[in-house]
Amino acid sequence: MHPLAHAECAWHFAHSDPTTDPKELTVLTKEFPDQHDATLVLQLYDLRRESVLRESRSAVHSKYRPTGLDEAIAVLKQDHPLNAAFRQVAGYWEMVYGLFKWGILHPDFAIESCGEGMVLFAKVEPWLAEIRAQKTGVQFVNAEWVATQTDAGKRLMERLRPRYAPPAAAR
Repeated sequence: MHPLAHAECAWHFAHSDPTTDPKELTVLTKEFPDQHDATLVLQLYDLRRESVLRESRSAVHSKYRPTGLDEAIAVLKQDHPLNAAFRQVAGYWEMVYGLFKWGILHPDFAIESCGEGMVLFAKVEPWLAEIRAQKTGVQFVNAEWVATQTDAGKRLMERLRPRYAPPAAAR
């Protein structure tokens, strides 16, 4: 029997419009993770070990610490030294968090080992509207959904926001 045919699954399909407010989305969810979730988490871990992604993650984690709007959006410019790494990391985590959002991967289970992308989201969250206004393709829609619509994401963001929030004067 297909794992989504179990009674603990609730079927809801959402808008496919990427501009839809993430809080308005209702998606396929399942009450408990299963062996398919475990397999996907292990595969995602394996992808994170790929050398270019590993190098990009390291660069973004250590060097991207915006303290104001100018620094937050500068990385979106093609000539910025962290642009390629930033796009690679943001794209990877958006892909992962899309699996959460669309019910392919149980979010509260997966965030236990896939929460690193929430650090990047915490760094950009104060300037999310301005980043989206740049229309560069970097939108953080799936990360925002995880941060606002999942129990584990909400708890993780409660811990991350104070650590990565810019000084009040910079916001």
